[in-house]
Amino acid sequence: MELKKQQNKQKGFTLIEIAIVMVIIGLLLGGVLKGQELINNAKIKGLYSLKDQMSAAYNTYYDRYNAFPGDDPNAHANLGTGAANDGNGNGLVSGGAQFLCASTAQESCRAFIHLRAANLISGSGDTNPKNPFGGSVSVADNAYNGTRAHWVQFDNVPSDAAQILDRKYDDGVFNTGSIQGSAAYGGAIVDLRMIM
Repeated sequence: MELKKQQNKQKGFTLIEIAIVMVIIGLLLGGVLKGQELINNAKIKGLYSLKDQMSAAYNTYYDRYNAFPGDDPNAHANLGTGAANDGNGNGLVSGGAQFLCASTAQESCRAFIHLRAANLISGSGDTNPKNPFGGSVSVADNAYNGTRAHWVQFDNVPSDAAQILDRKYDDGVFNTGSIQGSAAYGGAIVDLRMIM
């Protein structure tokens, strides 16, 4: 008789209790996924905002000194950056996309020295600013797919984020227009470039 009483006390969870737990787990997972989506959207908007900030700094520098940052042949006189950091004054910020500026040998790296000396961007020296996805920022005059322009470029951008930006602000095609990826969208990451 006592054994029978113990067996009656050992009950499992009811279906209702299990269903409630499953609903709570589902809500928590949904909240985490929504939070990740919000963070990713903020990074995408931040990347485009950073492009606008770099364009504004670039154009402000040009308005003040009548030369592009990095290409300014009088930066040493205007900003005290030293003659070794002057550009050649040909109107093009040469050197291509430099995502790891270890020296000031390229005008695309000197651009950051000039912009910082003019108090237009934060940071020090020729160190590349970081983009919201953790990659670097570069600026340079380049010709991509028949379009020659001054570009602001970002490395290590997730391909889906690059495609969202391209669709929203341009034509959505990776190799045409004012926003271009270094490769077709669909891979893991691309270098993204935008005309300033």
